[in-house]
Amino acid sequence: MNIESTGSRFRTLLVEERPLQIVGTINAFCALLAERAGFRAIYLSGAGVANACFGLPDLGMTNLSDVTEEVRRICDATTLPLLVDADTGWGNALNISRTVKQLTKAGAAAMHIEDQILAKRCGHRPNKALVSTQEMTDRIKAAVDAKTDDQFVIMARTDAFSTEGLKSAIDRASNYVEAGADMIFAESFKKLEDYQAFTQAVSAPVLANITEFGNTPLYTVNELNNVGVRLILYPLSASRAMNQAALNVYQTIRQEGTQKQMIGQMQSREELYDILEYQQYESKLDELFSKENPL
Repeated sequence: MNIESTGSRFRTLLVEERPLQIVGTINAFCALLAERAGFRAIYLSGAGVANACFGLPDLGMTNLSDVTEEVRRICDATTLPLLVDADTGWGNALNISRTVKQLTKAGAAAMHIEDQILAKRCGHRPNKALVSTQEMTDRIKAAVDAKTDDQFVIMARTDAFSTEGLKSAIDRASNYVEAGADMIFAESFKKLEDYQAFTQAVSAPVLANITEFGNTPLYTVNELNNVGVRLILYPLSASRAMNQAALNVYQTIRQEGTQKQMIGQMQSREELYDILEYQQYESKLDELFSKENPL
């Protein structure tokens, strides 16, 4: 019996949903919420892991083990194909090879690797530094060579647009595709016409990162579809909303001595239990422990 891999399902979605919307899920429960909302593919952000799990900024301070543990938890909770932020691959060719194998084993469908130096920065922050095109193509070749599932997706992210301009971004992306990248992550673009020129020049599916408070305007699905974008990423939208909501609750309880006025903004116990299928677990316990012990 042949079981379709998550990488294969991810590739199929690109045909079935154009553009494919991918939402960030910083943990397993968020993945369940995204699935409930109807999304068909999800994302684990490196910034999300650093911020939510370790209280750290997105400056390459987390490692493969940190990210893989979250991948495993998410993929245990949902069958939605997961795209994973693998930063710069966490080292040399051998490290990159291990990254591909570990993420595949943990259940990921795809990963993206970027062309920044190892001491990377957020894609929407200043003073980013890129490795040479040759070094990045070597990273991609190492990743492709390490595949244990030929349907696992290797996506190459380029930060060249904001540091070197559109022509360099196109040249780099074209080289990355030639080196074996399945898809291209076009970071920090500002204008629809730039996306159009990029997608027309690059032969692989292109992802647009529509992150809030960054360099890229919050373009709609239709706008991006019209300029040839095939995947749209919303990496931390839910996380930002959750963070602000949590802060509001904490401040209210501290200042007013009660959470009463915040109840209307909270998920109810019944809603939580419904998503977790709590009743099924509880019914199983009742079934097991209601039987008389024959001993």
